[in-house]
Amino acid sequence: MNLDAVCSSLGSAASRLASCTAEQKNRALAGVAGALDAAREEILAANARDVERARKGGMTESLIARLALSDHAIDEIIEALGKLAAQTDPIGQVVAGWKVPNGLEIRQVRVPIGVAAVIYESRPNVTVDAFALAYKSSNAVLLRGSSSALESNRIIVKAIKAGLAVSGGEVDAVAMCEPAEGGDSHADVDWILNAVGKIDVALPRGGASLIKRVVETARIPVIETGSGVCHVYVDASGDARMAASIVENAKIQKPAACNSVDCLLVHRDRAEEVLLPLLAAFLPYAEKTGREGGVEIRCDERSYAILGGPSKAPANVVRASESDWGFEFLDYVLAVRVVDSLEEAIQFINAHSTKHSEAIITESRANARAFQQRIDSACVYVNASIRFTDGAEFGLGAELGISTQKLHARGPMGLTALTSTKFLIEGEGHTRP
Repeated sequence: MNLDAVCSSLGSAASRLASCTAEQKNRALAGVAGALDAAREEILAANARDVERARKGGMTESLIARLALSDHAIDEIIEALGKLAAQTDPIGQVVAGWKVPNGLEIRQVRVPIGVAAVIYESRPNVTVDAFALAYKSSNAVLLRGSSSALESNRIIVKAIKAGLAVSGGEVDAVAMCEPAEGGDSHADVDWILNAVGKIDVALPRGGASLIKRVVETARIPVIETGSGVCHVYVDASGDARMAASIVENAKIQKPAACNSVDCLLVHRDRAEEVLLPLLAAFLPYAEKTGREGGVEIRCDERSYAILGGPSKAPANVVRASESDWGFEFLDYVLAVRVVDSLEEAIQFINAHSTKHSEAIITESRANARAFQQRIDSACVYVNASIRFTDGAEFGLGAELGISTQKLHARGPMGLTALTSTKFLIEGEGHTRP
C-alpha cells in the first residue's frame, strides 16, 4: 500500500471538506447510513468469519463480545449516524470575538485539524464512529484497525465509500490501512506515527500496550485515549445495597469495556455489608464466565478473610498479587481491597489508575466533594456506575474514545475533539506603530 499517495489523497479531500456545508456533510452521512443498511448481510457474514477466526486463535469471550456484530449492533451504528448528523456542525463556530482599542476586529473560530489517523483494536463499530466524527468535523481519516476485525472493516469501509459516492460526498476522505498478512508486522503503524507533514494527528484506541506504543513512538501529535484501570470506592457512609448494585453493573454489563471496574475499594466499616452481597450477586454469572461462583474476586488479606479465608472461600475467591493493583482485566475479574479511610482510598486510586473513570459510593456530601476534587481522572462519579463514561451517554453522540490526557481534550471525545481554532482578524488599513 502506497501510504504517501493515500495521505496525499486524504489531504486533498480534507481541504475540500473544509469548505463543505453542514447540509452537504449530513447528506453524506445519511448516504453512508443507507449503504451500511444495504450491506448488512455482507457485513454480518464477514464479521462471523472474524469471530470464528478469533475463537480459534484463543481470544477470550469477553473480547469476542467487543468484536462481534449483530443486526441490533448495526441498527445502533445507523442510529448513531443519524444522531451525529443532527448535531450542530462545529466548523466555523465563533469561540470568542472582540474588538481591540485600535479598532481591529478579532474572532476565534473552530476549524478542522486536517488528516487524522485512528489506530484501534477489534470493535468494528469504531470504523464507522471514527469516520463519521472525522467527516462531520471536516477531517479526512486514515483507519488502521486490527487484524482480528480485518474482514468486517473491509466491508464496512467499502459500504462507507459507496454511501459517499451516491450522496455526492468526498469518497477520498476515508481510507483503510490494512494490517500485514498474519498481523505480525507493524511497519505501517510506524510509518503513520512518523508521517510528519502528511498526517496531522494520531488517535490510538485500544489496550494499554497499543496506547503505549503510539505515545512512545509517534513524531506526530497524539490525542491519547486511555486504557481504563477504573475504581469504585465504597465510603464509610455508603449504602451497601447501592454499592453492590453499582459494582455488579460496572463489572458485568460489559467487562471488556475500558470503563468497566477493575478494582473495588471498601471502607473497613462497610466491608462485610458490601462484599458478602456482592459475592452472592456474582453467582448467577457462573455459566457466562465458565467459572464456579462467577466473577473471580482477587482479594487483599482483609477482604479474603471476610469472604471465607483459606478454609471457606469459594472457588472464585483468591488472594490478590501485587500485579493485580493497577491492572486492566477486560474480563470477569475484580480486585478487592479494604481501606481505612477516604484519604487512603484517594491516594491508592491516584497511584494505580489510568486517569479514566472512578466512583465513590457515599452519603457524605463533604466526602463526595473531596473525592471529586482530588481524584485525578477524566470522569469522577458519585453514587453512579462508571459504565456511563461514553459519548452517547453524555449526549455527545458517537465518540473517538476517552481521552485521559489533560491537553486539548479530556474525557469522552465528540465532534469538537477533532477541531482546532484559528484567529480571523479584520482591519481598515491598520499598521502597527
